[in-house]
Amino acid sequence: MHERILYVRLPCNPIFPIGVVYLADHVHKVFPEVTQEIFDLGVVPPLDYHKALSCKIDEFQPTLLLYSWRDIQVYAPVGGRAGNPLQNAFEFFYSPDLLVKAQAALGGLRLTYDYYSELWRNLGLIRLGSEKARQYHPRARVVIGGGAVSVFYEQLGPQVPRGTIISVGEGELLLEKLLRHESIASERCYVAGEAKPRPHLIDEKPTELVKTAVDYSYIETIWSDLGYYLGGDFYIGVQTKRGCPHNCIYCIYTVVEGKRVRVNPADEVVHEMRQLYDRGIRNFWFTDAQFIPSKLYIPGCIELLEKIKTSGMKDIHWAAYIRADNVTPEVAKLMAETGMNYFEIGITSGSQKLIRKMRLGYNLRVVLENARGLKAAGYNDLVSVNYSFNVIGETLETIRETITYHRELEAIFGRDNVDPAIFFIGLQPHTGLEEYALKNHILDPNYNPMEMTPWSARKLLWNPEPLGSFLGEVCLEAWQKNPNDFGRTVMDLLEARLGCAPLEQALTAPVEEPSDRPLAGTTR
Repeated sequence: MHERILYVRLPCNPIFPIGVVYLADHVHKVFPEVTQEIFDLGVVPPLDYHKALSCKIDEFQPTLLLYSWRDIQVYAPVGGRAGNPLQNAFEFFYSPDLLVKAQAALGGLRLTYDYYSELWRNLGLIRLGSEKARQYHPRARVVIGGGAVSVFYEQLGPQVPRGTIISVGEGELLLEKLLRHESIASERCYVAGEAKPRPHLIDEKPTELVKTAVDYSYIETIWSDLGYYLGGDFYIGVQTKRGCPHNCIYCIYTVVEGKRVRVNPADEVVHEMRQLYDRGIRNFWFTDAQFIPSKLYIPGCIELLEKIKTSGMKDIHWAAYIRADNVTPEVAKLMAETGMNYFEIGITSGSQKLIRKMRLGYNLRVVLENARGLKAAGYNDLVSVNYSFNVIGETLETIRETITYHRELEAIFGRDNVDPAIFFIGLQPHTGLEEYALKNHILDPNYNPMEMTPWSARKLLWNPEPLGSFLGEVCLEAWQKNPNDFGRTVMDLLEARLGCAPLEQALTAPVEEPSDRPLAGTTR
């Protein structure tokens, strides 16, 4: 039977679907005879989702239907898909105004309705595609994968059609085996209704794979909506490596992508960028979990940036998540010279004590030194610094340390160039934070991480007492005063209430007390 693969990107925010592109490119290189098409529901009007998918399956008649599902959890820090879940939750839990509480309750009902509507809609699209595809090919197979599926693979099994293959993490080698009609028992997947997922499936190591540049001449022939992304102001994703070696207690990347970092050849990355550049793209987002995961990968980043510098792509901009403690003077110079105009630092806290407790592996003193070096190298653009208040061990004193650390970053880059992104951690399955919550009876062992109710949201959106109410009130005041500059306003209000700690105090972490050790020893 001649194989025909239809990739269906389920609706989500307009972000370039790099995962689907990489899968289709890989299949074409290994199986050039296979017919493929990419169908992106992200560019289809919502009222037309079901009709458009039905028509596409009638037209294409796939033998293999692959769904990419990016988002499920809605605990966004600001600007969620259905409003602002954080603001809504905080108004309901912490506002002293009964009218505001009532409005927030109604808002919560709308958010809950929108959340479950999205969930049921996507499950309905999967059922629709499965049934339609099997009208043309009774043995047609269905695979679901993507970020949402990798996180909630255990919960999705009972909700999708029997026989659906649920894929965790990377899918290239799984597709190879499906197309060769080989056993998939050793892959990070399971078949819904026929088997249960292996224990700790998500913790299994991904298989090694050497990544080559996407052939965009081919992708253009199978994706009619590629121009939607090429013609806008999007940052187009390019991956330079996979995997993350760190153990951040709340992060899922390290288990989804694996701890072993696999670096894509620099020449292949530049070739992929050049193809996009020749099609008019000037903005690139390096989609790695971290662009420089550790000092071990600094030489590879230098090689890549040097090759970008000599590639002839003179007017580009790029952005990435970057561990700033690994930005050497040479790297800083190349970053400025190659057009980096935005980067994110996920330090979580400006207190070295909490950095250690959350197992982030940052040295905040080195981050400041490297920030000064980046500024000296000519970087004058935006830095987004992610802070998650009320993490485990947070006190008023560690908040004061975070404020003073942030002020030091502002002194280096300028207040307008440092954007404090205020997050409250969304507790996710398969993380150290979930393990901590279960061990400390914060979560019930049988809890459902996909449940969306006020009582579950209060636990999964991590903001416990005794600081929860205080931080909730500060955030509410910031939304009232300046919702368009929420992060900076939160920092100003906290400083007005608490003041700043000495910088040296923020940068110092004494040896942990014995009571801290169980958390530090928690592993996955």
